[in-house]
Formats: sequence, C-alpha cells, structure tokens
Amino acid sequence: MKPTMKLTLKPLQQSLLLGLVTMSLAGCQVIGPFYSRPEPVVPAQYTSGEAGQLTQEQQLALQQWWTLFNDTKLNQLVDTALAKNNNLQSAVARIEEADAFARESGASLLPTVTATGSGIRNRVTESGIFPVFGDNPRKTYKVGLNGSYELDFWGKLRRANEAARAQLLATRYAKEAVTWSLSSLVTNNYLMIRSIDAQLRVNEQNLKTAQDSFDLANRRVEGGVATILDAHQAELVVTTLRTQALELKRQRALSEHQLGLLTTDLGLKIPAGDLMAMPQPLTPPTGLPSALMEARPDVRQSEQAMIAANANIGVARAAFYPSISLTGTYGGESIALNNLLKSPARVWSLGLDINLPIFNGGRLKAREEQATAQQKQTLASYQNTLQTAFTEVSDALSNTSQYREQEALAQSKEKTTANILTVAQNRYQAGYTSYLEVLDAQRNHNEATQAMVQSRQNTLIATVDLFKALGGGWKPETVKQEEFYKK
Repeated sequence: MKPTMKLTLKPLQQSLLLGLVTMSLAGCQVIGPFYSRPEPVVPAQYTSGEAGQLTQEQQLALQQWWTLFNDTKLNQLVDTALAKNNNLQSAVARIEEADAFARESGASLLPTVTATGSGIRNRVTESGIFPVFGDNPRKTYKVGLNGSYELDFWGKLRRANEAARAQLLATRYAKEAVTWSLSSLVTNNYLMIRSIDAQLRVNEQNLKTAQDSFDLANRRVEGGVATILDAHQAELVVTTLRTQALELKRQRALSEHQLGLLTTDLGLKIPAGDLMAMPQPLTPPTGLPSALMEARPDVRQSEQAMIAANANIGVARAAFYPSISLTGTYGGESIALNNLLKSPARVWSLGLDINLPIFNGGRLKAREEQATAQQKQTLASYQNTLQTAFTEVSDALSNTSQYREQEALAQSKEKTTANILTVAQNRYQAGYTSYLEVLDAQRNHNEATQAMVQSRQNTLIATVDLFKALGGGWKPETVKQEEFYKK
C-alpha cells in the first residue's frame, strides 16, 4: 500500500492563507478608467429622402438585402462568395487567433500548477575541512507539485482580460465588415454585367435601325435621289455602334473576371440577363435616426478597439502598485527511489512574493502615457468612423432619390427621341429633308437609350450603397418585405 501525502498547516499559516485569498476575492479594486461610450458628434437623424411618416422603431431587419433583387443567380453568387472568398477565410482565421489569445489572457486569472520530477547522481569533493557523510557519489530523487497564483488586487489581470475580449469582438466585427463589403462588391459587379447586357441589347436594336437606314441610303443613291455622302454617313453610324458593342463586351468580360475572383471561380460565366426587369427600390422616408449606423460592423469594430485601449490604461496604471503572488511546493525528496513517497521524504513550502516598483527611470509612467495616447487615437478613429458612416448614408439617400428622378426623365427622353427618329426617317424617305436630320435624330436616340439603361444601373447601385452604408438594410415596421421593392 502506497503511503499518502498530507500537508498540515499551522493555525498561523492557515490564517495567513485564508486572509490573502479573502482579500483577493472580496477586497480587490480595479485601477483605471471605466469605459463609457462617448457621445457621437453627428446629427440625430438624416434629412435626405422622400417625405414620409416615420415609425417609432427603425430596424435593420433585412440583412440579406441582395435577395430583394429577386435574382436567383445573384443570390447564388453572393452565397458562394461568403462561403469561399479568400479574404473572408483569412478574417475567420484572425477570429480564431484572437479567441485563443483571449483564452490565454483569461487563464492568467487562475492558479498555475506544474508537476516536477528529477533524478540526479553527483559526487562532491572529499578534500576539505569538513568530512563527507554518506555515499560519494550519491543519487537524489525529487518529485513534487509547484503552484503559483497572482492575487489580482488592482485589476491588472482583469483589465488585460477585458482588453483581450474586446480585441476578440473587434476581429469578429472585422469579419462581418469583410462580409458586409463582399456582398456589396459582388452585387455591384453583377449589376454592372446586367447593365452591360441591357446596353448590348439596346445597341443591337440601334444597330438594326442604323443598318436599315444604311440600306435605305444605298437604295436612294442607286436611284439617283441621294448623294454618296448620305450612304457614307449612314455607314459611319453602323461602324460606331459596332465599335461600342465590342467595348461593352470587353467591359463585361472584366466584370465577369472580377466576380470569378470574388467567388474563387476563375472560370465563371454569367448568362445574359435583363437589368430593366429587376425591381426598383423603395426610397426610405425622411428622418431615419442616425443611430442606425451602430449596426455597421466597422462602427462596432472601432468601438471595441476603443474599449481595449481603455482597458490597457488600467493595465498600465496597475503596474505602479505591488504585485502579490502565492507560491507553494509539495512533494518528496530522497536518496532512494523506493523511499520517495514515504513520510520522512516529504517536503513542502508555502511562500508569499511581493514586488513593489521603487525606481524605474520613468518607464512605467511612459507606458501609462502611451496607453492614454493610444486611447485618444481610438476615440478619434471612432468619431471619424461615425462621421464617415453618417456621410455615406446621407450620400446614399441623396443618390437614391436623385437617380430615381433622373431615371424617370431618361425614360421620357428615350420615348421622345424614338418618336423624333421615326418622323425624321419618314421625312427623309419622302424626300422632305436631308439625311443630316436623320443622322442627328439617330444619334440623339442612341444616346437616350444608353442613358436610360445607365440611369437604371445608377438607381440600383445607389440602393446597394444605401444598404451597405446602413450596415445591411433598413425596414420600417409598416413596410412588409414583399412591398419593399416596387416594379
């Protein structure tokens, strides 16, 4: 039967240990400033947007806002990018790193216990005044448990743990920021492709009209009722439209390549689609509260950085105060291995370490000033992030409203130029006017049709920017999801 090891403390030792533990648990105070969210230096609400009745609660209820475009291919592309994008995978790895660091920091609040063991054979000198007792050389065996525990009287360890947890949250919000930005990048590139598809379709229609005019001009030249100049001018329009088509196809290929990079599908091919069939967004009402910005991941990330910097001031200030640690050792020591666990071989120790800085050449003060300066930097960065977010939302609200009006005017202009072109062609065919009138009407109509497509693209991209600026989406309580967009 193996002998058991038991540590017996004297009453004075027990009182000392109990008192120190009680002080560490109940009498500790946290040094350093406590975090308080600063007041944002931005207006209380936005003023852009169409007039409307504001509900009592504004919420970002449509985090998957890209699904409101009712495009299955777009939904698939965003889902693929969020699952496979390399930048997003890197952000996830940074979260794992920060999580491990936070757990390491939290472990400092717990005691440390290590097991030790050694076996030594050594010989001491026999030449000297004092005789050598026992065997020479001799063997010594040791086994034991060593423990240490730093009493966090001033909150240094808790402040460090607070900073680590804030940094962990910051990395999580950074990952959300990558997701937030990635979804808008994919959507914008997809809308660009759809816009180019619409422009190619318009170009094809205009090219057909131009080719008909060219054929008509040739027939009139052959009939002797028009000059060769009319035919050359008509041919120039056809050549210009074909050149535009080649440039549009080049731009489409580049956007397709960018989508392939974002989704890690470098061979991605996007089938042609119709931009004009996509629903138009509902413009938000006036008076959206600026507190909506708090949903943005970059704002949250900036605030967590500020919390971590604030906690680091406490860590720096706690260094001015004594650090107190309990240490203990319990085990056995013997010259015979079989006697190592027997009662006579038992050894133990219980200690108290106190370290108080006396003179360090101003090093600790400099560290506190560094931490304070870093906190000021994060505060300025936080306010700048808020103000930038407010500006981006204001810009997006203005763009959404103005582009809708421009799109309505572009549609009206396209219809007008189409009518003018029809009249000009009829007048030319009847011999009432020169081909210059047809040429001018055709140029205006081509520009108007391209501008109409561009206006629709601007409106939809402004909507993407609005969702991104608001950190996801906006949705008044009175607006149902199926009513969020109107065709």
